[in-house]
Amino acid sequence: MATDSQLPVLTRPRLPQWLRAQPPSGEALTVFNRTRSAVDDGGLHTVCEEAKCPNLNDCWGRGTATFMIAGKECTRGCRFCSVETLRAPELPDADEPEHLADAVERMDLEHVVITVVNRDDQPDGGAGHYRRCVEAVHDRTPNVTIELLSSDLAGNWQALADMLDRLPLDVFAHNVECVERLDSKVRDPRASFGLSLEMLRRAKQLRADMVTKSSLMVGLGESDNEIVDAMRQLRSVDVDLLTLGQYLAPGRPGERYLPVDRYVTPEQFDAWAEAARDMGFAAVASGPMVRSSFRAGQLLAAAREAQP
Repeated sequence: MATDSQLPVLTRPRLPQWLRAQPPSGEALTVFNRTRSAVDDGGLHTVCEEAKCPNLNDCWGRGTATFMIAGKECTRGCRFCSVETLRAPELPDADEPEHLADAVERMDLEHVVITVVNRDDQPDGGAGHYRRCVEAVHDRTPNVTIELLSSDLAGNWQALADMLDRLPLDVFAHNVECVERLDSKVRDPRASFGLSLEMLRRAKQLRADMVTKSSLMVGLGESDNEIVDAMRQLRSVDVDLLTLGQYLAPGRPGERYLPVDRYVTPEQFDAWAEAARDMGFAAVASGPMVRSSFRAGQLLAAAREAQP
């Protein structure tokens, strides 16, 4: 019988140097603390904290944050995400739109990213609440550009149309997350690459004036060629902006989270970025530390500069 000392120990591979984030200091630390205060005082949730984003120090030190609305529990349980899963979370806070608008105004933002939890418990998938949050921010700060990182609304196309109708939105984002082959391994069974692609296609059809955006994680077991193929599929539905970043397990592999399959080099991320631009993406953020909302305002500005 094996003793405790003989049992195998699961250890993570050492992080490459390019994945080691630095804490804020000096002026960035002052801005970081001001950002935290605005978030905490409003009783708001950020995906920066809930998803344990490695860029929290960088973004909060620049005075930017990605707000997460409709609760802090998600009705889905994807194997890359640290957000808690509940089948029936509390109803979305009716006061959240105004609290969100307060925080955006206090932070004096130029661009705000609003991301959401899945609300499969709601008849419209949460679309009405998402819309009210975007409208409240726009009404309070009409010069702020707004990006909504939406759920797939469980394929409720009427809810999507109602949400986007004349909505004051600059960027509609929805993430395919991983290559199609890995859907069943990585994402909740209710999500799929095909459904996400259709979501992006319909959003662009409904609002041709709106920039669309999606994101891919790497290091989940995909091949380099599968990443290129996924990018081609995104361009086939006229997605404008693309982000690619390294998957980092937010907890211990073997609990709920998938282990990291590989650490991709910055040089490979650069090669994918070049390929994406050649495909016609208006702007691309590709790198080990990139996440879907990484420096989102700069990405939107770059896309608009690239427009003829």
